[in-house]
Amino acid sequence: MSAETTEGRKTVRVGTRKSQLAMIQTNSVVASLKKLCDDVDFEIISMSTTGDKILDTALSKIGEKSLFTKELEKALDDGRVDFVVHSLKDLQSTLPPNMVIGAVLEREDPYDAVLMHPKHATKCLADLPENSVIGTSSVRRVAQLKRKYPHLKFESVRGNLNTRLRKLDEDDMYSALVLAAAGVKRMDWDSRISQTLMPDECLYAVGQGALAVEVRANDFDTLALVSKLNHEETLLRCVTERALLRELEAGCSTPVAVYTEIKDKELYLTGAVLSLDGSECLKETMQTALSDTQTQSSSSADQQQYVSVVAQTISHQALKAAEDLGIDMAKLLISKGAGDILAVARQQNAEGEKK
Repeated sequence: MSAETTEGRKTVRVGTRKSQLAMIQTNSVVASLKKLCDDVDFEIISMSTTGDKILDTALSKIGEKSLFTKELEKALDDGRVDFVVHSLKDLQSTLPPNMVIGAVLEREDPYDAVLMHPKHATKCLADLPENSVIGTSSVRRVAQLKRKYPHLKFESVRGNLNTRLRKLDEDDMYSALVLAAAGVKRMDWDSRISQTLMPDECLYAVGQGALAVEVRANDFDTLALVSKLNHEETLLRCVTERALLRELEAGCSTPVAVYTEIKDKELYLTGAVLSLDGSECLKETMQTALSDTQTQSSSSADQQQYVSVVAQTISHQALKAAEDLGIDMAKLLISKGAGDILAVARQQNAEGEKK
């Protein structure tokens, strides 16, 4: 962590994106840490990322990884900040070699939410007229919703949440938006949610609804500090989701969707891979037992990583079981043809990028 100030207190610098939602999320993390350690001061340093600057192109067609994290990770690597707060779904499943996820906080609602144009306020997607346009920047949502609601059209919508909501309300282009429910709720826009999309309609994105704290792998003081924020169930669910994504070698340009839950000490994972138009869909469900054994906290280089996650106070057996479940799910989907579906999706997005 940073050097002590003249008052004998440590100041920890926290990196974040500049958007209102990112600031809300980062402030909530800092507030939680302040409750746990009253001898540390926090300085929030905000910045714009590539994904924040390129607003005229669908995310899947930009053709660059780490759209919302690269600038933040550079600041972390340079030592300008001590940790970074991310929406976990923005983080690549493989981080730079000197970076780790030091904490995953309790998950907010992971589902997708439908926000209607005011003229359709009482409706849900099934009620909308033929060829109504739905705004979403996610190929995962489009692929699934085309299967469920073939009478609708889908168009990309970019910008921060405030911008997207303004486009919905003030323009006549979109009949509805589909957004992550977590972001909508963190903005206190719950009253705008007309419909929540359940797993039979739309599986969610890997890590959706969870916040992650990224730290330099050798910064053991900061790792010890942020590890107090870990939420065990959320972390285990997200480890299995991220392991699936990593093993599939998939990203935001490919429709990969998940659903996870823990019941009776069993971790359940549903994973799906779809074609961009939704015409092909491979979906499977698997489960694994979780160990109760607790692992002693450690601050040395022998700490184990599971899809770039370091969790000092959670059973390594449970973490390994979660990671193995995601890997096994990926292998099952690949054996059924997922690799070919993903390859075609990548090619189609690359062709769209060139146009």
